[in-house]
Amino acid sequence: MKRLIERSRSVGEVLRWVTQNPGKVSASHYPIALHKLGQLLQQQQQQPGPPAGGGDGHGAAGQVLEQPEFHALCQAIVSGCAKFDNFSIVNCLYAAAALGLPGESPLVRVLEDESRSRLGRFNQKDVSMVFSSEANNKALEAIFSSQLFYENRQERFIRSMAEWLPRKAENLTPYTMALIAKYVARHRLREPRLLDTIANFLLKRGEQLDSKVIQKLVFPFSRMNYRPSNHGELFPKLEAILEQKAGSSPLATVNILMSMFQLSHFPQTVLHQVFSPAFITNVMSSPYALIVRRYLSLLDAAVELEFREYSGPRLDPRYRVLMFEHALTADEANRKYSYKGLVAEALRQLVGEECYRQDEVLPPGYCTDFLLWINRSGTVLPLSRVPAASKAPPAASPAAMALRSSVLALTSDLQDFAPVVLSVNDKWHYCQNSDILVGSRAMRDRHLRLLGYCLVQLPYTELEKVSGIEEA
Repeated sequence: MKRLIERSRSVGEVLRWVTQNPGKVSASHYPIALHKLGQLLQQQQQQPGPPAGGGDGHGAAGQVLEQPEFHALCQAIVSGCAKFDNFSIVNCLYAAAALGLPGESPLVRVLEDESRSRLGRFNQKDVSMVFSSEANNKALEAIFSSQLFYENRQERFIRSMAEWLPRKAENLTPYTMALIAKYVARHRLREPRLLDTIANFLLKRGEQLDSKVIQKLVFPFSRMNYRPSNHGELFPKLEAILEQKAGSSPLATVNILMSMFQLSHFPQTVLHQVFSPAFITNVMSSPYALIVRRYLSLLDAAVELEFREYSGPRLDPRYRVLMFEHALTADEANRKYSYKGLVAEALRQLVGEECYRQDEVLPPGYCTDFLLWINRSGTVLPLSRVPAASKAPPAASPAAMALRSSVLALTSDLQDFAPVVLSVNDKWHYCQNSDILVGSRAMRDRHLRLLGYCLVQLPYTELEKVSGIEEA
């Protein structure tokens, strides 16, 4: 039967083989038949002459739907699909999508429902095929709202989606696009075509969106340390929107600013607003005052370090706090997968515990893996030989410039001393399958260097090659 279907030369011939020989047709034959129908109709469309749809606007799917034999084929699949194996279900759905059947057709609805009920039993290839078949707005919303899908990285599906999403983006709701952006950011999927699609959506629809939605759409760019191809248009547009909406959602505003800062873009007019007394008074009386103070403190430090030409208002020193007071949540959660323990033991044996500090938090609030002091010859110094004031920058003056001045002055005066940050870059500090650090990590490194620290990077790709403590 498989051979007969594949050798068929017309739509009618395929339908006759399948519908007139029910006893010889198994579950695996149905996707083959649907695929063959799609091929034959595509060939008809490519032939010269009248449009394949006969001018009725229905196209290939319309031709098939008009035939009673096709209704019989669909009914056979609908009736039997609960007993089909996973491979047949997935391939029927994929073939139906390729054939152009509408999402509301009974065949597609039943196949989608059956696929979702089996999602936990599908392998990655099956999942990718199912999801790339369900490409309408409602289906995408259901997919990206699924906790099972959200918690698992579907790289093949994302690569496939990057091909067809640009054509469908205009029909998506902001909510659905925000779900996609959240998923891409969570799994650190640096897929330029997909990120550019989100950026184009934001450029076209940004003025209609509130700040909370905008922050969700902007976040993947900073998370993946990626400037979208339209950033020359997009960033000024975002600045103009923020100028109008800065006070409507203060937390969203500072989140968007943080994303732009991580990409080394500094919107001056918006900074005038967020550092204004009116904005500060507003946020300090809100339930999320502490988190906004943390973000504003880091933004203020970033202005001092990276946007020296700025001359507008700044954050009042009495509101400055450390951005983070301890290791990031992700680092704590992934501690058992980190190479930090290996490096710590190697350091302990190599230089001794008296020669380094672990998990030191440096203003404006960056947690470092290891902090050491070395002299000109490269020797690691015991902390007892380092002046007490230099072991940890004073928390009483967290302003970035004051810190930078104190560190640089110290190294200048003593000549023989230099502070060193040893940075263990684990897998989750990088974009997926990439050597590009995520945006927050990249900004941290920029700031530490500008503060006068020497950075020594230990990427996981090198550490995973180490065999035993001696090699470490």
